[in-house]
Amino acid sequence: MATPQATKRLQKDYQAIIKQPVPYISAHPSESNILEWHYILTGPPQTPYEGGQYWGTLQFPPDYPFAPPAIRMHTPSGRFQPSTRLCLSISDFHPKSFNPAWGVSTILVGLMSFMTSEEMTTGSVRANEAERRLFAARTRWWNSTGGGSSNRIIPGVSPEQEATARSGSNNGGNGLAGIGAVKAGDGGAKFRKEFPELDEQNWKWMTEKRIDPKTGYVVSSSAAGPGPCNSTAAALRRRPGSSTSGLGAMVEGGQAARQAGQVGGGWVARNKWKIGLVVVFGYVILARLLGDGTTDSS
Repeated sequence: MATPQATKRLQKDYQAIIKQPVPYISAHPSESNILEWHYILTGPPQTPYEGGQYWGTLQFPPDYPFAPPAIRMHTPSGRFQPSTRLCLSISDFHPKSFNPAWGVSTILVGLMSFMTSEEMTTGSVRANEAERRLFAARTRWWNSTGGGSSNRIIPGVSPEQEATARSGSNNGGNGLAGIGAVKAGDGGAKFRKEFPELDEQNWKWMTEKRIDPKTGYVVSSSAAGPGPCNSTAAALRRRPGSSTSGLGAMVEGGQAARQAGQVGGGWVARNKWKIGLVVVFGYVILARLLGDGTTDSS
């Protein structure tokens, strides 16, 4: 339970965010618990995260601002392990380095700065630019469907699910075991509760782009032909495999990105040892033929 001092300070931080919004950052406290905050980082331009919608939570201690919050990012990004506590100088891993003058805006600006760097820490992962762009293209789908676990359908896009939905066998996803466990499988329930307007925007976007809620893939209409080829749609088409989350999804996404995101030279790089053997074998055969020809002419 928050102390009166923590409540007063967090209310002040929220008013500051409303009056002076920070570019690419939004945040608010939960209606039921002022110590639980939800944020959205929008991937800034000219970064691998451009246009991505990264949702996470700040869990403040009762004695804030004299102790820092636990910081998590739930949306898979290729930068952090989903729903994992991050070890940062502004997080609860380092309470002695936290400055009580730092507010919520300062904390989130620091998180954005760390995200767009390449520094490693507990809770971070390695990925290349192509991999991270693939994750960015899938963030809105992941947030609103719980990684493909939503039972909501888009008519004409997910027709194979319509009969199941009408039968009433779907229950809208599993519950959550606290804010630290927001991973794929909740059907997007927690995100929808905290960001209802964003959630509806995401579903409108998925409908317009003809994105299957279960897989996150663009579904082409045989009647209308393939839709416009923008970078987001292209990235969603390139991502094969099942809908998963966490580090396993990052590994799977990394493999897909290496195959789909590298331009030119991919086949050569994967088969260079075979090419080398062919070249050497060809050279040996050619040398023998030339040698035989020289012997016969003498």
